[in-house]
Amino acid sequence: AADGTVQVPPATAGDRAGWYRHSPPPGRTGPSVILGHVTVGEGRDGVFRHLARLRRGDRIEVRLENGTTVAFAVSTVRTVARADFPADDVYGDVDRPELRLITCGGPRTADGYRDNVIAFAAPSPPGP
Repeated sequence: AADGTVQVPPATAGDRAGWYRHSPPPGRTGPSVILGHVTVGEGRDGVFRHLARLRRGDRIEVRLENGTTVAFAVSTVRTVARADFPADDVYGDVDRPELRLITCGGPRTADGYRDNVIAFAAPSPPGP
């Protein structure tokens, strides 16, 4: 958004994740933040529909605009109430490239979902 707050991709792009432009690009030092929908509309799957199923050590590959791929390994996945969003953990300074994937979770409410699901990931060595 114009005020620097995070915006999720539009519902019409439920199959796409969006990089938060005020975070470093994936692969650069700092926490790169990428958001995506868990569902779109009434029951259609969003790009991050399985985010809560990730486990420690799972590999995540992010393809950059220039065609290169940056690999990360999941360190933890947390489900937190939206009201208790851990901003310091998500956006705080780190001394290496890290990744945060964020989507909605928990029960539905009148204005969306009660919780956020956040996957935290660290650099991973190149895979096969």
